[in-house]
Amino acid sequence: MIKIVSLNVGKPQSVPFEKKEVSTGIYKHPVAGEVFLSSLNFDGDGQADLVHHGGKDKAVCVYPYEHYAYWSERLGRKLQHGAFGENLTTQGLLEDEVCIGDTFQVGEAVLQVSQPRQPCFKLSVKYGVPELPLWVQNTGYTGYYFRVLQEGNVAAGDEPILLERHPHGRTVTFANRIMHHEKQNIEGMRAMLAVERLSDSWRNTFEKRLGGIETDTKERLTGQV
Repeated sequence: MIKIVSLNVGKPQSVPFEKKEVSTGIYKHPVAGEVFLSSLNFDGDGQADLVHHGGKDKAVCVYPYEHYAYWSERLGRKLQHGAFGENLTTQGLLEDEVCIGDTFQVGEAVLQVSQPRQPCFKLSVKYGVPELPLWVQNTGYTGYYFRVLQEGNVAAGDEPILLERHPHGRTVTFANRIMHHEKQNIEGMRAMLAVERLSDSWRNTFEKRLGGIETDTKERLTGQV
């Protein structure tokens, strides 16, 4: 069954990290009932770093519940819904099954997959495990983002309905592989750029890479400039 296991929201808060304070919206909590989803976020939700999070291409963060058992064992702790800062904890919508540009009806809203989620050091802030962002990236258990094509109410328990499978069929898993593991794969990058519904930020990264410019990931993964 495909369904929304949990709907999670949370406002940014300041927390200590390596002798400084950082603001993060990664602390989400489940909410019951219908929640209105605008083109930018759910009511009651917010992002701290609007350069790297949020915006219309990244309005809704999704994480598959199927990965929870793996991370619970690896981290040695029980994980609550919203554990990875996601808005929607899902069942039946894994990265190797969902394609960039796929469109779903979820409750009253219409949502479209825009890009994989790129794990950042805020996961380290939450769990105290510096390696966690890189672990998430390397496993491919990243989750992904939806953009909002139609606003409306969404609730835990809603069953996403596939409205359109993108004809290019480039899965989130494929996109992750080209971005993080096959950085010299020119054909792969061109295949991703051919997906017109790919987010602007991922499009820019691939275009720069094709032009010989590589994006430094140190700050995203470690919080260190």
